[in-house]
Amino acid sequence: MSFKSIMREFKEIKEGIGSISRRGVEGKHWCGRVRSHIAPDETREETDQIDQGQWANLPPELLLDIIMRLEESESSWPARVVVVHCASVCRSWREITKEIVKTPEQCGRLTFPISLKQPGPRESPIQCFIKRDNATSTFLLYYGLVPSGGENDKLLLAARKIRRATCTDFIVSLVSDDFSRASNTYVGKLRSNFLGTKFTMYDSEPTFEVPRQLASRTSRRFNPRQVSLRLPACNYCIATITYELNVLRSRGPRRMHCIMHSIPMSSIEEGGTVQTLTSIPEAFNGQFPHLSSSIGKELVSDNSSASPSRSPVLAQGSEELLVLKNKAPRWHEQLQCSCLNFRGRVTVASVKNFQLVASAEPSHNVPAADQERVILQFGKIGKDIFTMDYFYPLSAFQAFAICLSSFDTKPACE
Repeated sequence: MSFKSIMREFKEIKEGIGSISRRGVEGKHWCGRVRSHIAPDETREETDQIDQGQWANLPPELLLDIIMRLEESESSWPARVVVVHCASVCRSWREITKEIVKTPEQCGRLTFPISLKQPGPRESPIQCFIKRDNATSTFLLYYGLVPSGGENDKLLLAARKIRRATCTDFIVSLVSDDFSRASNTYVGKLRSNFLGTKFTMYDSEPTFEVPRQLASRTSRRFNPRQVSLRLPACNYCIATITYELNVLRSRGPRRMHCIMHSIPMSSIEEGGTVQTLTSIPEAFNGQFPHLSSSIGKELVSDNSSASPSRSPVLAQGSEELLVLKNKAPRWHEQLQCSCLNFRGRVTVASVKNFQLVASAEPSHNVPAADQERVILQFGKIGKDIFTMDYFYPLSAFQAFAICLSSFDTKPACE
């Protein structure tokens, strides 16, 4: 944009501000006398029009065609960042982009930060890999088949392992250098018990609407006057992961079960669905940050669900929860080890390798083929490098948290 264009637009903005009614101006002077930083309501409509900018005047038909072409052509990262940039131009661009870009379940792509909390596709998996750094106790989740060797790998999530006296915490964030729970990059956490046999997965956002009675009984972590409404101040239990004790020290892989408190068993039945977060909050003031720098947050209260019994997802009551179990491997006589078919995605034998399938009963309306369908697989391909492939109904955050439980020490399970 040339200097003349900038000055012309600045002049239009000044003229728009000057046309505000005298009542609004008097309101501003009154607010100044009481040292308040709250803008009067009379100027909100004019300010919204100014924030839109000159790009908001583009014909909707032309804008729709442009974004649709970008959505189809830029299907992989890092080129897909232009779709995110389109949503950050102004409000009208954002609304059209939200209508065009589908959820991962529908298109199999991760675009906006909210995609990390949405279920994966049903047919083909979303393939990722995890890098472990033992020096800093961090785990980085990247989008892609294998590491590219450059800086073009798309960072999705990062986790830091924190050992405590009675438990171990994995704090999950969107950046690799900020794991504070008061940050807007905080996504959730995974906490283990003392033996490392039981893990509880917490999300910073409620999957369902929090009942008022439940919210009134939950404990407070922060003073409400000290918490910004734009920062997550809650932890909601969404899953429980348990590892069976190996008392007899028998050979074989670890046995694990995952109870998904936020996913009903009906989601994998014929015609079943799972509740999906589709709204992108207005917490960014019209800006869509990069997937690796920030994530969309639902506005929640300053209450903390400290136990599964207080979880808002369990308050729904009637529906049976989805339970995942590790797929039983077969014993290979020549290799003298347990084997699973990872379809070339896992190349190194490790006790951490696993595949999860649904633990369905005959009473459930789940086809036999779907009972053996792998929902999540995780395995080692090199030194401190692991692959992670997940399907519907798991999200990227849920799959990553389950894989993190495999990195904790479990002497009683091996």
